[in-house]
Amino acid sequence: MNAFGQVDKLPLQLVDIVDFKWLMAGDGVHVHVERLQSDRVYALEVLAAAARSTQQAVRQAAARLRTQLGLDDSAGPAAG
Repeated sequence: MNAFGQVDKLPLQLVDIVDFKWLMAGDGVHVHVERLQSDRVYALEVLAAAARSTQQAVRQAAARLRTQLGLDDSAGPAAG
């Protein structure tokens, strides 16, 4: 099956995304899990908000997700 590698990687990423969602909820920010994975601009905006959090756990979770989602080299949605 062609999707084996992707499915094999998905559980860890999904756990990290759900963890991030609940950490952000603690900061009063609702995160749409599916949109976070499919909408690059939305993901960059949410991760930027998380990077400004006063909570270290939120910032760390955002850094992990930024790497997992392949956004760690991005300048962000406002770049231009």
